[in-house]
Amino acid sequence: MERKVGTISRGIRCPIIREGDNLTDIIVDSVLDAAKSEGFELRDRDVIAATESIVARAQGNYASVDAIAKDVKEKLGGETIGVIFPILSRNRFSICLKGMAKGAKKIVLMLNYPSDEVGNALVSLDQLDEAGINPYSDVLDEKRYRELFGENIHPFTGVDYVAYYSEVIREMGADVEVIFANQPQEILKYTKNVLSCDIHSRERTKRILKAHGAEKVYGMDEILTSPVDGSGCNERFGLLGSNKSTEDSVKLFPRDCTDLVLDVQKKILDKTGKHVEVMVYGDGAFKDPVGKIWELADPCVSVANTEGLEGTPNELKLKYLADNDFRALSGEALKEAISKKIKEKDDNLVGNMASQGTTPRRLTDLIGSLCDLTSGSGDKGTPVILIQGYFDNMTDM
Repeated sequence: MERKVGTISRGIRCPIIREGDNLTDIIVDSVLDAAKSEGFELRDRDVIAATESIVARAQGNYASVDAIAKDVKEKLGGETIGVIFPILSRNRFSICLKGMAKGAKKIVLMLNYPSDEVGNALVSLDQLDEAGINPYSDVLDEKRYRELFGENIHPFTGVDYVAYYSEVIREMGADVEVIFANQPQEILKYTKNVLSCDIHSRERTKRILKAHGAEKVYGMDEILTSPVDGSGCNERFGLLGSNKSTEDSVKLFPRDCTDLVLDVQKKILDKTGKHVEVMVYGDGAFKDPVGKIWELADPCVSVANTEGLEGTPNELKLKYLADNDFRALSGEALKEAISKKIKEKDDNLVGNMASQGTTPRRLTDLIGSLCDLTSGSGDKGTPVILIQGYFDNMTDM
């Protein structure tokens, strides 16, 4: 019988994960229990994905404000530090900022405007137009910013981040000065020691700073790359990808997860005979149409994945075939013609007009976005996702 359902994404409920838990067993058992409960079977090339959060928690990968402060002070000197291009997030950045401020005498905080890297707006483009401000060249101090734009409350969190971040810094005993600019080198007028807090543009920012005479330049990816007084760490990403755990600690991005994904894959094969793909995922890439926020605060979407998730989709565009190659056909004849075309398609469709309009992104980024949307970030209790039929096409039975 012809299959009538394509891709299915299921959130899998799991126990609350604690440090030291056997995550392989929990993931495998939870998926198999869900299959039994809901009456479905695993298939070859199903995808099992676990959110990075539970992996880091099982690893016990945490760090305190004091650990952050000690590393920041050692690397940047402990005097006046430029902290530039942070995202506006209580969850993602406020505790990290506490550590940075505790490791310095003064913080010069330089914020992107009109919005941060992931789309959180300080001001609107309309406000800039009305004020006659060019964000690419104009540098504002806090007094001028307030004169032009007043108090700006984030529409979702209700927070004035300029005031909030300033207060966080003062609470840690450091002085603070806030400026607004989009050219990295502007911070060098205030200090030569800079901590770049952007995520995806960090290498460019650090390169520009060094080229313009900065003396000490680090990114968040270079803070806590090794343990400090027994803290957690992340050798590859440092503080990037961290989340607030308590008022004085963060949960770091998980460390190497390769063994985990391979172990889950093997255990599923042993128990079911099915060869599944496995990944650990962070933030997906999607934009809120109202708040304009991109869900891109993690340094990567796939922390680790099995080999079968490498590459990009190799798909034909059905609309193109229907409107062009087979525009004279309809009904069953059209379906048969397109099915034949799919079965005969090349292994690499790059440059083929019939693939134009299919999403040119990595499989891990696409699947990770689907997982992130499915799991959510609240109280669903589904940190593991099972995706079935993702690699199918309309000819698969």
